[in-house]
Amino acid sequence: MLPTDFHPVLRQWWQGRFGAPTEAQSEGWSAIRRGADTLIAAPTGSGKTLAAFLTSIDHLFREGLDEGGLPDEVRVIYVSPLKALSADIHKNLGEPRREIQALAKEMGFAAGKITAAVRSGDTPQNERAAMLRTPPHILVTTPESLYLLLTAERSRDMLRTARVVIVDEIHAVLQSRRGAHLALTLERLDHICGRKLQRIGLSATQKPIEEVARFLTQRDCAIVNRGHKRKMDIAVEVPGSPLEAVMSHEVWKEIYDRLVALIESHRTTLITVNTRRLAERMAHQLSERLGAENVAAHHGSLAKEVRLDAEHRLREGKLKVLVATASLELGIDIGHVDLVCQISSPHRIATFLQRVGRSGHTIAGVPKGRVFPLTRDDLIECAAMVRAVHDGELDRIEVPDAPLDVLAQQVVAEVSAEEEWDEDALLKLFRGAYPYRSIGKPKFREVVDMPANNLSLVLVKSRAADPT
Repeated sequence: MLPTDFHPVLRQWWQGRFGAPTEAQSEGWSAIRRGADTLIAAPTGSGKTLAAFLTSIDHLFREGLDEGGLPDEVRVIYVSPLKALSADIHKNLGEPRREIQALAKEMGFAAGKITAAVRSGDTPQNERAAMLRTPPHILVTTPESLYLLLTAERSRDMLRTARVVIVDEIHAVLQSRRGAHLALTLERLDHICGRKLQRIGLSATQKPIEEVARFLTQRDCAIVNRGHKRKMDIAVEVPGSPLEAVMSHEVWKEIYDRLVALIESHRTTLITVNTRRLAERMAHQLSERLGAENVAAHHGSLAKEVRLDAEHRLREGKLKVLVATASLELGIDIGHVDLVCQISSPHRIATFLQRVGRSGHTIAGVPKGRVFPLTRDDLIECAAMVRAVHDGELDRIEVPDAPLDVLAQQVVAEVSAEEEWDEDALLKLFRGAYPYRSIGKPKFREVVDMPANNLSLVLVKSRAADPT
């Protein structure tokens, strides 16, 4: 049952839908409802997303019951590193909102409608224009689209009413330039809102988790860490023929034969690979063995419609196997998966855990994974990785220290947004981002001077750093 400080309608809806909350949810709600910046770290399937959203939905529901109703204002900004995950979250938010509204009507409450919209690179122009005219209460977006929204005047105005920002899968970006870019964007978001938004981060457990919290916010942050260890069925699949420095055709044939045997002995299998080229090649080879109607590929270079069709077919149980890159690993609702096969080492323990966690994707489920090394060196790494998982070890995260090309891009974006800036004030703003917390004034002056003295150079660097 939900805590008693949630509205009775939400408590009854939750009881009928889920029953008892998980520990991650209970502890997360306690911190979020007292207004603290909060990081929730827990395994896949722990209900982190609802833990992040439900307090905001409760606040919006209560406001909608007031005589004035809900104004058309953005109140919650949800940021996901994947366009596909953004669309999936938007879809999965729709059902609870409809059910809560219907239950409220049954219980005699005249609740206002809580709206949500997606803004990503896939959003059609007419939908982008519509949300500027009538802003949604919950805006679902990506780091890059949020950056663009912060630069255009009308969309800056749309964001000024936000109160909460939820950063999902934060572990997926914090060790890259994309993470540094997002950290600066969050500081700019606070600035245009004129206040510090409550930040809620969702993450797989990382080491040290305190570093993830500092990346999310340099203010005090409540950490809900429910650990990453859970019962898992994982093993290394070694072919009968010897592995060499380079894969032979004989070994590839053995791998495909073993994959087919595993696929046919399970209802639904997800094969994760490290490159788009390998995803296409494996999907083609498996299609010849299992039939094209039973196999699909999924990666970032595919058209939106093709990706969504593959996700839909997998979710509906119409595929036996989906071969995917990282485009599918970050929490997208893909329905029931029995087995995950990782081809070659993903080079990080956390990545392997995240991918295998796509199977048994329920609170009580047992993830099942098999990893296929492709070379002798790969075998050693895969064996060490599986041993580390059994021992409960994790990689140590390393946040990049003040990438200057990313900073230059954000400086140009902010000063071009029709607002005059004092150089010291802008430096103070950007020092609020964890990767830039220690940047000195002379180095910052160099970054500011570069576009002033050589605009073409900074544009070249900006394009190189632009994660879009």
